[in-house]
Amino acid sequence: MSVSQIKFNVDTGPRRVRLEEYLFDRFPNLSRMYIRDVIRSEKCEINGRVENKGKRVRSGDFVEIELEIDRETAMRAEAIPLEIVYEDDELIAMNKRGGMLVHPTHRQKNGTLLNALSFYLNLNVENGTVRPGLVHRLDRDTSGLLVVAKNLRSHRILSQQFQKKTVTKIYLALVEGVPVKNDGTIEAPIGRFADKKRWGVKAGGSPAITHYQVIKTDRETTLLELRPITGRTNQLRIHCESIGHPIIGDVTRGGRAFGHLCLHASTLQFRHPFSGRHITLTTEPPDWFKI
Repeated sequence: MSVSQIKFNVDTGPRRVRLEEYLFDRFPNLSRMYIRDVIRSEKCEINGRVENKGKRVRSGDFVEIELEIDRETAMRAEAIPLEIVYEDDELIAMNKRGGMLVHPTHRQKNGTLLNALSFYLNLNVENGTVRPGLVHRLDRDTSGLLVVAKNLRSHRILSQQFQKKTVTKIYLALVEGVPVKNDGTIEAPIGRFADKKRWGVKAGGSPAITHYQVIKTDRETTLLELRPITGRTNQLRIHCESIGHPIIGDVTRGGRAFGHLCLHASTLQFRHPFSGRHITLTTEPPDWFKI
C-alpha cells in the first residue's frame, strides 16, 4: 500500500473536538484502530507538533498526517449473515463464529465481521454513516460474544470499561487432559519472542492472570471455565499450555488437530453506556464442546 502525506485545515465550526473523533469523521472508511495506530506512531502533526488522540482541535488548525488511503476499501460493506445476540441504539452484540476475522488486515480485506457490520448497520440509515466501533477483540479462531459500539460516545464509555477491567469476561475451553485441581489461578507473564515471532510465557513479560474452574471432565478431555483478569495477546491459549493442558485445536501449542479451536467467549457483563444498567449476555458454545 502507498502512503500519502495529507495536509488540510480543520473545519469544526465554533466547537473543539478530540483529534481522533475529527479524523474518524473526516476519513469514514478508515478503521478506528488504524487511525489510532497512525496517531500513536507519531504520524500526525497539529500545527507542526505531534499530538495524542485526545488533543482538542479547532477550526483553522493545520493537520499533516500520513495515511494509507488504499485502506479505505477495508471497510467495504458486505451482506454477510450475523448472529445478533443483543441490539439497541447504542451497541450491538454478536455471537462470532470461529474462523471469522473481526477486522480487515493487509492480507484479507473482505469477509470480516466489520465488513458485515458496515452493511447491516447502514441498511436503513438515511443520513450519514454508522461506523461500527470495536471496543475489544476476539482471535480469528475464537468463537463467541463480541460487543460493538454504534457511536463515538458509547465507544468511549465501553472502551473505558474494558480498559479499567470492570467488564466480566467468561470463556469456555475444551482442553487436553484433566487438571489436578478443580479450580485455581494461573499467574504467568506473557511476552513476545521476536526470533520465533510468537507470544508465550516470558520472564519480564507483562503480568497476566487467569482464573479457571473445571466444569466437566472425562479421562482425556476437560471443559474449563476461564476468567481472564488481564487481557494479554493469546493469554488463554498461552496459560492453558503453561499448565500442561493446551486447548484442543491449538496445534501450535500442543493441542490435538481438531478442525476448530475449542475456545468460546460465553459471557460478558458490563454497564450499558447510556442507561448505566447492568447487562449480562450469554451464548452457548458450538456443538463440538460437548464431552
